[in-house]
Amino acid sequence: MISFCQSIQHASPINAHFSPEPSYMPGYEDDVIMAAGTFIQGSSIELSADGPIRPPYEAYVQGGLTYEHVKIAVTRAVKQLKEQGLI
Repeated sequence: MISFCQSIQHASPINAHFSPEPSYMPGYEDDVIMAAGTFIQGSSIELSADGPIRPPYEAYVQGGLTYEHVKIAVTRAVKQLKEQGLI
């Protein structure tokens, strides 16, 4: 899940050079990871991936301004998981 979210961030148009890490967020019982290389912070139409670090380890992917960008980002993320032997 962490690797997947980091890959989504790396495929983003803004701050692609950053790697998100799980951390504490008020209101959550577990650490949370948030990937969002967006033009406007908190934008719900731009591509992002996030989720709490706990079983069943689900990352919530949402938004995306274009089909092509989402397809490239998710494809890269899955490729990264395969290369790491995680899937």
